Amino acid sequence: MAKNTDKNSYTIIFAIVMVVVVGSLLAGVAQGLKSKITLNERYEKMQNILYAMGVNDNEGEGDVTFVPTDKVEETFHKYIKQQLVIQGDDVTENDEAYLIDLKKEETKAKDSNYKRRLPLFIGEKDGETIYVIPMRGKGLWDAIWGFVALDKSFTVQGVFFDHKGETPGLGAEIKQRYFMDDFKGEAILDNDVFKGITVAKGNNDPINENKMDNKVDAIAGATITGNGVTAMIKKDVRMYLPYLKSLNN
Repeated sequence: MAKNTDKNSYTIIFAIVMVVVVGSLLAGVAQGLKSKITLNERYEKMQNILYAMGVNDNEGEGDVTFVPTDKVEETFHKYIKQQLVIQGDDVTENDEAYLIDLKKEETKAKDSNYKRRLPLFIGEKDGETIYVIPMRGKGLWDAIWGFVALDKSFTVQGVFFDHKGETPGLGAEIKQRYFMDDFKGEAILDNDVFKGITVAKGNNDPINENKMDNKVDAIAGATITGNGVTAMIKKDVRMYLPYLKSLNN
């Protein structure tokens, strides 16, 4: 006897079966790829930290080319000499400090009894000690994040920025080289007073010759994202100053 496939019950049962089958297949694929995804996330963080230090494979003027994944782990350990975790007055070494989730730490820090963990990466390039600070903030649509590399004089040696959902051609330009390169050589202090770096709309220094004004030129049409970068730098870099200044005493 042939089944009546026109019944609503048949359609519902068929849909349920397909959802279960497809869901099981997708879950199996995701589980199988989980270790690879985790590894790629680790490599990406290493690449971003190195890029902020100026360790990359850039060739052309506008390139943003990272150390390749098959070399990034070796290169990371070559240039990053220490990974520290600052938690209140305690400073400890942790070889996996780069895996600390900044979003989770910021959430936990809403509890006044919790001391936020601050990862800090101490590298060496061309005989100079470089301190790489991770940052996380808010753009126009969603999260933005990055790294800023400072030398002992608190001068920026490089940055890397990325975003989750900024507008292509506007806020998304924060990850382009022409924007990131403007930060090199900028000072974050003014006569020992922390100023951070402001992404300034209508800046009177469009080709960024003045490296002591604590400003870089804004991206046209991306005011809110630029303000997010400014706030992110001021909020997160400030937390590291007591430790960094103690190194110069």
